[in-house]
Amino acid sequence: MKHLKVGGLMTDDVVSALPAMSFRDVAKLLAEHDITGLPVVDTDDHVIGVVSASDLLARRALTVRGVMSAPAVTVHAEEAAADAARLMARLGVERLPVVDEEERLVGIVTRRDLLRVFLRPDPEIRRRIREEVLADAMDLPPDAIDVHVLDGVVTLAGRLRRSQASMLRRLAERVEGVVAVVDRLSAGDDGTRVDASSTRSAHDFSG
Repeated sequence: MKHLKVGGLMTDDVVSALPAMSFRDVAKLLAEHDITGLPVVDTDDHVIGVVSASDLLARRALTVRGVMSAPAVTVHAEEAAADAARLMARLGVERLPVVDEEERLVGIVTRRDLLRVFLRPDPEIRRRIREEVLADAMDLPPDAIDVHVLDGVVTLAGRLRRSQASMLRRLAERVEGVVAVVDRLSAGDDGTRVDASSTRSAHDFSG
């Protein structure tokens, strides 16, 4: 399956701060570039923290070192954008610095950037799970189990072998646009599946 990468969404012209910069200088950077936060790097461009406008307001230290959040949570450009979006949602952060193999800053991706990952219609998500996951990746009939999607939340129902059920959950979670997966699969070691006709949703019979 093809996945949108962080590198395809990130901004590579990144405004950053040094730990010794003053409170006032960082506030100016945020205002001049109309941003709410930026990564903090050392002299070799390694990301050591993140500072936001809320950090400045809450702590009022003299330098960035005293207000930044550290260590910084970072992502790599080759990571799936959907994974980065889930990480951002789980941590409740607005931005993630993007680093290379040596942990040097190469870009930044924001919540706004990653929201584009989830702007996919439910029918498209359902089609991709049936065709790309079930048929292509798992070599199963597209209607082997019931796939229902509502507002990006995928519900999987039916019976598969235990290993297949586990793989299906993992692959479905990685499809762009999927917000969450609700697992209603019954798993067994014999590989018996419910008859596809008994698990189809009303959407299937609508043509």
